Amino acid sequence: MAPFCTPAATAAPHATPTPLTSSRKHISMCLSPKLGGGGSQRARFASSAAPQVRALAPATAAEEAAAAPSPAPVNVEYLAAEFAGHGVGFEPVGGSCAVKMALSNGSVAHLLLPSGLVTSYKPAMWHGTVTEVLHTNVTEGPGGRAVIRGGVAVDLRCATGGGGGGWSPGGAWSLRDVRGNPTTSIEVELASAAPGNAAAARCVVTLHPEALSTELAVTNGASSAPMALSCGVSNHLRVSTPDATYALGLQGSEYRTVEPALSEFSIIPPDYQAAARQPAARHHRWANRGFDMILSGGRDRGGAADDDQPDGEEDDDYKHLTDAVCRVYSHAPREFTIMDRGRRNSVRLHRSGFEELYVFSPGSQYQWYGKYAYVVVGPAMLEPVVLGAGETWQGAQYLRNPNL
Repeated sequence: MAPFCTPAATAAPHATPTPLTSSRKHISMCLSPKLGGGGSQRARFASSAAPQVRALAPATAAEEAAAAPSPAPVNVEYLAAEFAGHGVGFEPVGGSCAVKMALSNGSVAHLLLPSGLVTSYKPAMWHGTVTEVLHTNVTEGPGGRAVIRGGVAVDLRCATGGGGGGWSPGGAWSLRDVRGNPTTSIEVELASAAPGNAAAARCVVTLHPEALSTELAVTNGASSAPMALSCGVSNHLRVSTPDATYALGLQGSEYRTVEPALSEFSIIPPDYQAAARQPAARHHRWANRGFDMILSGGRDRGGAADDDQPDGEEDDDYKHLTDAVCRVYSHAPREFTIMDRGRRNSVRLHRSGFEELYVFSPGSQYQWYGKYAYVVVGPAMLEPVVLGAGETWQGAQYLRNPNL
């Protein structure tokens, strides 16, 4: 198995990243130009059948619970028998399955099936123990289901032209393979396919001794029409309080102010919009649309491009996250660091295949070490990537642990 290696930070926009080391065969990557002015569709598609243990957007939880039948539970015994070994264990969680990875250096990570949500990452630390770096909330949802939000979540959406609709893996990931060993690294490969194999997605979550990586590959069907792909990854990072938290390395990056990303895994304080809305951004098209605007390529309902200029340029290389802030940064470094002085911890985020960066802080008016003591960072796209028939896009992110 190839050792963990962070891609070069000087990669050109949408350049072919290093092939996924976990691939059974190399996938050629051929990207078309970005979506032009032909009118993109708003990418907001219903996910596949919902698992029992799942994450729901607050506004749609009751509607989805009433409309969707109870799915069949994940067969944990089968998964344990088929993929035993490699330092991985399987545990039932309601109708879902927790995949537990553990390395000999003490680092552990948990992934939930079929949602694909990474609910825990505890890297080995310099003081000899492990520390949880992800933030999740578990509440009781409609019908007594456990609603899990936070963690590391992938929001991937595909749209076809000509009114052909769209597709998203949603909570329909299946376990394809498990590789590795507790000494070097453990890879968990997930797969999902659109109806009729019009498109396919692959997600490989790898626990390294010094990092947790999420590598993605999306392929348009060989006989399919061109497809516009949008993707974002949200990492909910646990902090003592945003008041003690800093983003290092963003100086010189352009940014746009947006509303928080609303996906099925988002954690948003109920009073955030009222508390954080600034007069200057009140009528800003990006501030009113949030991630829906990001994932639709910055275009309004009529398909006209949003020609607003960036709101500003980051002038602080040691950005304090004490105030409520939600931004998408362009021309940002491939790697930057979130540092929490309160927990004496830091996490380094590296991205590949994504040109923009999403940063959200709920602000420091909430309880220290409490439900809203977190920040969200992750790679994102301001414009979709168009894939022709048979073409593949690859992207990746790496949560690196500099605390060893």
